[in-house]
Amino acid sequence: MSPRTATIGAARDRPCTLVVCRGCCCGNPRKHPGTDHQWQLDRLRAAAADSGGRLAVRTTDCLGPCDQANVIVVQPSAAGRRGGGRATWIGWAKDDDCTDDILGWAAAGGPGLAEPPATLELQFIRPPGEARTRARGRGRGRARR
Repeated sequence: MSPRTATIGAARDRPCTLVVCRGCCCGNPRKHPGTDHQWQLDRLRAAAADSGGRLAVRTTDCLGPCDQANVIVVQPSAAGRRGGGRATWIGWAKDDDCTDDILGWAAAGGPGLAEPPATLELQFIRPPGEARTRARGRGRGRARR
């Protein structure tokens, strides 16, 4: 294995990780009263506890795209990253069907190891930094300086 592909330490065994936004808008029952935010987080945490270490869940403060709340970022496992998987941002993750799709995809391996459900792909959003870069003209064939 070359030094560029060697994975060391804890990163070698990193599980698929769900980063759940719980900032100013995501998870806010006053802004999204029809969603049981705590139930969603409890379901995600229970799935992680039952996964035998193949899935992790963590919460974070505001991720940025508040108009697309609730936002969940699915980070690939170490094996998924080696398979080409990259963090996938999911917006409007408020109902049980979306939570089921996220958990099913993560259980199947997540980014880089399994194809996401087509219904979940409809909720993929661009990370805030990528959206700003595209708005400035980068990423559209324009040469970087």
